[in-house]
Amino acid sequence: MLTITTKTFKELSIDELYALLQLRSEIFVVEQNCVYQDIDYKDQNALHVLGFKDSELVAYTRIFKPGDYFELASIGRVLVKASARHLNFGYAIMEASIKAIEERYNETKIKISAQTYLKRFYNNLGFVEIGEGYLEDGIPHIGMLKS
Repeated sequence: MLTITTKTFKELSIDELYALLQLRSEIFVVEQNCVYQDIDYKDQNALHVLGFKDSELVAYTRIFKPGDYFELASIGRVLVKASARHLNFGYAIMEASIKAIEERYNETKIKISAQTYLKRFYNNLGFVEIGEGYLEDGIPHIGMLKS
């Protein structure tokens, strides 16, 4: 079972911040072999959605209100630790993120920049592709919208 909590940047403990930065680096830099600046000074404006299995951080997203990242509310840095991917925690963390946007920002329109290979995953959550694909940090992405 996944225990999910949502926190502002200032509400994160030092250990939670370290764990989420370590996990983002493990997946987006090391696993995906992508050198990019993950620590981007956007975390301070984000809500952080943390998913714990037993006391280990295994799933994470960060969400933004409209205007803080895109014109619409958005979800980014979506991840599930490799050893937990078979447990469908991706759906749980995304559903919690969508719910947090609805409850905290009173928004239902959400824009994401999705890695193209995950299109079907996001389609299953109600997102549809918008526009043409593009490269972001050398990885194929597509804009997607949930309304």
